[in-house]
Order: sequence, then C-alpha cells, then structure tokens
Amino acid sequence: MPGVVLAPVKEAELFDLELKLLLEAIYQRYHYDFRQYAMSSLRRRVRQAMARYDCTQVAQLQHRLLHEPELFAQAMQFFTVQVSEMFRDPDYFGALREQAVPVLRTYPSIKLWVAGCSTGEEVWSLAILLREEGLLERSILYATDINPEALSTAEAGIFDLERMALFSRNYLKAGGKGSLSDYYTGAYNGAVFDRTLRRNIVFADHSLATDTVFSEVHLVSCRNVLIYFNRALQDRAIGLFHEALVHRGFLGLGSKESLQFGAHARAFEACAREQRLYRKVA
Repeated sequence: MPGVVLAPVKEAELFDLELKLLLEAIYQRYHYDFRQYAMSSLRRRVRQAMARYDCTQVAQLQHRLLHEPELFAQAMQFFTVQVSEMFRDPDYFGALREQAVPVLRTYPSIKLWVAGCSTGEEVWSLAILLREEGLLERSILYATDINPEALSTAEAGIFDLERMALFSRNYLKAGGKGSLSDYYTGAYNGAVFDRTLRRNIVFADHSLATDTVFSEVHLVSCRNVLIYFNRALQDRAIGLFHEALVHRGFLGLGSKESLQFGAHARAFEACAREQRLYRKVA
C-alpha cells in the first residue's frame, strides 16, 4: 500500500498550531483562558517565554508549564501584559472629573470597577481623584485582574521612586488639586501610598474570559486591556460591562480602543469621544 503523502506545512503554521494546543492545555490544567487573546500579541509573548526558559519549540514550553506549576506562576508575566502608570493619559482623568464626577455626586454611594487593574497604578489614581472630589468615603473600588502577582503588587501600593516624576506630571495634567507627594511617603526605596486610600479598594481575581458580573457599578474603567483580545472576547467583555453598569453608567476605555465596530456599539454613547469615555444608553 503506497504511503500517504502529506502536504508540507509552513513553520509559521506549525507554530500557531502548537500555540493553540498550548493555550488549550493551560486552560485544561490551570483554568486560565487565553484562547481568545489576539494571536499577534500571543506569538510575540510566547516566543519571549521560550527564550526565557530555554525552549526551542512551543511543545517544550508546554511540557514544562504543565509539569511545573511554579514555573507557570512565573510565566504569567508573559501571558498578561503589566504596563501601567499613574494618571496615564491625563485627559482621560480630566474627562472623568468634568463628565463623570458631577453625575456620581448625585448618588448616595458609588461603586467603580477597574477591570484588568494590572499592578494597580490606575486604581490608586482613581482613589486620589475621588478623594479630591469628596467622593472616596462613599465609594467602593473593585480592582480585578487574573495575575496574582500583579494583584499583590497593586494591593501593596508601593511604586518605584524613580517613577514619581512622571506620575506627578500626569497628575497635574489630569487636574490634580495639590501635589502627588501629598499622597505618598518614601520608604524602602519606594513610594508608599497613603493607607487610607486603600480602605475603599477591594482587590480580587476576575477573568473577563470566563467569569461573570459580580456587582452593579456606576463606572467601569477597562483601559488598554481589550487590545489584547480578539473580537469575540472583546464583545464578551463589553457585554459584562454593560450588564454591570447602572442606568446611564460610565465606561472608560484605552486610547487605542473603541466600541465602534463591536456587538455593543449601539449600547453606549460617547460623552468624551477623544478620551474614550462613554455612557450606557438609556
């Protein structure tokens, strides 16, 4: 019987096939779901992980991650992007002060959700903004992420002193009413932020890929997260935000993110389009 002749497969196609198997294996083994993340970003990050752990093939990386849970915990840094800064995109925080804060003041208590909070710079920024606007004491801020190490860093509220100059410039551009240094002290070669800001923040594990809504909120801020999702996962995440938001609640996205072509485009209207601040349609 003649042998079966298989068509040649390009190296890039084999890489993507192994990558999909890796993502499925991670989901089955650890219940972290990266299967609907943007492939272009995943390819780059998995290659970085392969180089870091001396793997020449994705299959080798898969074997190590499945059999070494401690290694998988370390490798989470490659599957989740932890890039953030305080008052990032100052105009966005300015829009929150001008557009959202006057509405939030009308509620006796408010809840805010920072989805994909990374290492916490944004949620601490929001806490400072709310303090300055007289709203923090009647607020609850939910800060969620799937990376336990990032959540631990976020909860600690300690950032490198060398970053404070940039953070301070952002704070002032965002309409800060004092000095950022009013909110932290220098210790252990870091800037330790005021513990009273922490009282109103709840840090928790939550996946936009697999979990559901956990509370009704007045504002969702999910910035520079959706760019790492494919269209289906973006639609799922926006659907969660729509479900969580109160009547006419606010949604903030990253500067390169948009609702325009998604399944929920008509469910929101822009109140500060350039700053990517939207409101739930009545």
